[in-house]
Amino acid sequence: MIGGLAELAEKGKELQQSGETSALGGKAKIIYGFTVKGVGGDDLRVEPFGNVVRDGKTSEATVSEVREPAIDLIEESDHTLVVAEMQGVGAEDVKVEAQGDVLNLSATHGTKKYHKEILLSHPTDAQKVTVTINN
Repeated sequence: MIGGLAELAEKGKELQQSGETSALGGKAKIIYGFTVKGVGGDDLRVEPFGNVVRDGKTSEATVSEVREPAIDLIEESDHTLVVAEMQGVGAEDVKVEAQGDVLNLSATHGTKKYHKEILLSHPTDAQKVTVTINN
């Protein structure tokens, strides 16, 4: 997994250094990063964010017009808190769908598009989901 992330980071670095990409008609802004969470061992998770993704069919790094936001997931006994970094969107732009233990988070405002599928440790009631924006 780390090797794959390194390869994606290298491709993103190449695209950033050249300032050019044929993706999205040559008008793509390259955004890539990753967060490392946990204390090590089985608890360690590396989570990429941005719009440089690995193509599932070719395994090559590609640039998507939809960004994957960086998130923090905090699961408590009585609620789950998802903090997502989605610059330039308001509460009316955010759509959250819960199906069992999967939470789909998306937002669109102008040219900014975000999407993240989040696997939770327990099923979530879609009727209890709320959205709060702090800029």
